[in-house]
Amino acid sequence: MNDMQHPKVAFVTGGAQGLGLGISLHLLDAGWKVMMFDLDEEAGREAMEALNADKRERCLFFAGDVANEDDVALAIQRTIDRFGRIDGLVNNASIANPDNGPFEHLDWENWRRVINVNLGGAFLAAKHATQHLRKSKGAIVNIASTRAFQSEANSEAYAATKGGLVALTHAMAVSLSGAVRVNAIAPGWIEVADWQKSANRSTPVHSETDKSQHPAGRVGIPADIANAVAFLLDGEKSGFITGETLRIDGGMTHKMIYKD
Repeated sequence: MNDMQHPKVAFVTGGAQGLGLGISLHLLDAGWKVMMFDLDEEAGREAMEALNADKRERCLFFAGDVANEDDVALAIQRTIDRFGRIDGLVNNASIANPDNGPFEHLDWENWRRVINVNLGGAFLAAKHATQHLRKSKGAIVNIASTRAFQSEANSEAYAATKGGLVALTHAMAVSLSGAVRVNAIAPGWIEVADWQKSANRSTPVHSETDKSQHPAGRVGIPADIANAVAFLLDGEKSGFITGETLRIDGGMTHKMIYKD
């Protein structure tokens, strides 16, 4: 993975800020070339400007909507035009449930937008990247969520997409048997307030309660997920793993919490 003569190429959706930026930077640090595909052009510009000369040469940003097939197809082609190959696809782009209160008041258009971005976007990126991943014997990592397994109230659209990503993962793993490995990561609480573009960036503050509800003793950071992404993309280290969902949440979903 660190062979600089033939660096591998990753396509990261939602790759210009938040968790996606953490993943993009981690892969760049490991010697990969990276396409950061993100709807937010300002975030992409800031991310590119913050890179040193070497990383900027190995990184490409494309502004587009992961729920728009033409945008996805064009971004994949731009990646091939620039780097010649794709070895890893990271389906990270995601939007949260709109704040509509009880789900019976959830607007149908908002529901469809969440589904189309979080689940449809992963399908579209995989659809257009797979021909290139077959050539490189590459891998796909879908970023799901612990919300696929447990919920808070009024998060139906988001939870449905993350559960769908878990199912999509094992379905694609079987369909692409012997050609492309497909796995998912289900993060818990990963703090990304300090990984946003400058206009939205803030310094996170976590209470002792926030920390203590995690058996690991702290809230997660992007590196916790990025390290796992790099492992799952590395065929030498994880070549016998496909169709799986790795839960990374500091143990939080295993802890029973009672309220007084």
